[in-house]
Amino acid sequence: MSSVTLTNLNKFYGELQVLKNISINIEDGEFLVLVGPSGCGKSTTLRHVAGLEDPTSGEIYIGDRLVNDVDPADRDIAMVFQNYALYPHMNVYENMAFGLKIRKVEEREIKQRVQEAADILQIGNLLERKPKELSGGQRQRVALGRALVRKPHVFLFDEPLSNLDAKLRSEMRVEIKRLHQILKTTMIYVTHDQTEAMTMGDRIAIMNGGIVEQLDTPRSTYYHPHNRFVAGFVGMPQMNFIEGQVTRSGNNILFQSDDIKVDLTKLDHSWLQSIKSVQPVTLGVRPEDVHKLDDGKPTGDSISAEVEITEPLGAHLLTHMKTGQQSFTASFHGSTQLDPGDKVEVVFDHHQLHLFDHETEINHLHIPVNK
Repeated sequence: MSSVTLTNLNKFYGELQVLKNISINIEDGEFLVLVGPSGCGKSTTLRHVAGLEDPTSGEIYIGDRLVNDVDPADRDIAMVFQNYALYPHMNVYENMAFGLKIRKVEEREIKQRVQEAADILQIGNLLERKPKELSGGQRQRVALGRALVRKPHVFLFDEPLSNLDAKLRSEMRVEIKRLHQILKTTMIYVTHDQTEAMTMGDRIAIMNGGIVEQLDTPRSTYYHPHNRFVAGFVGMPQMNFIEGQVTRSGNNILFQSDDIKVDLTKLDHSWLQSIKSVQPVTLGVRPEDVHKLDDGKPTGDSISAEVEITEPLGAHLLTHMKTGQQSFTASFHGSTQLDPGDKVEVVFDHHQLHLFDHETEINHLHIPVNK
């Protein structure tokens, strides 16, 4: 196993800069997920680690070894792609063994490695089948097995589950996470799916426009987003953003936006105490932190809203509401009875609020102090 370190990694295609000073230290045995929208640079970063792209500047270390000028085949990595890339004329055993044969590994060692990988991935009964006889999930397991038999120091995954349906993606997320727990090998995983990132990674690097917006644990990223982009990208349904201002009058601190008023006086935070009079901000509150007053949840400044649309999701009722000119979404318990046109009194959970600067979009309230 090996750590992976990226130091001040930059990549230009002509005048277009697609990676901007990327610095990440991935610990030995860690599962790191690179996540972000299309074009953010996550796959390009992975390809640099693999040696499929050369950086314009910066350094890439695998363990203590600088690998900028090392060929991909000599980096001791294995990569799993979105496309399974299985040889259709070979059976499962032959597909998994092919890379080892090219490296002239002894036949006895090949059989042992393939059988071990097949047992871990629970595909031992499929070794004689051709790819056309396999389901999508089974093909992905074979692709994983082909990487596994190499016993690399680092596994790289480039959106490996994108071609699977929702049920298979869920199953394969568990399989890959279980595989990591068994092997304890360093893994770097690229995805655009924030659910995959949150459920699989020890840490996640949220990328946007060629930079890392936040590198943190899934829990910390969810509860302590550094800025508005991270807050809006992580979480489903998406966080509500309400434009308004914070005003201070003596010791009283209030957020206000049309008919929405939230008393912030009791929140003990240095930024709030530094406000002189009026500060324009964007209030962020997640749908699950919007509560009906009769639900026994935290009480506070009630907001009268009208239900516009409801989306029953089984365990949850996603409720789109409007008050004055402001719209927001709440996630209530699935047994809640609400219909369009109903009036409802709600309250925002004060301890889960976020305030984003209008210009920098930095989160004033929830940046951890000791990070």
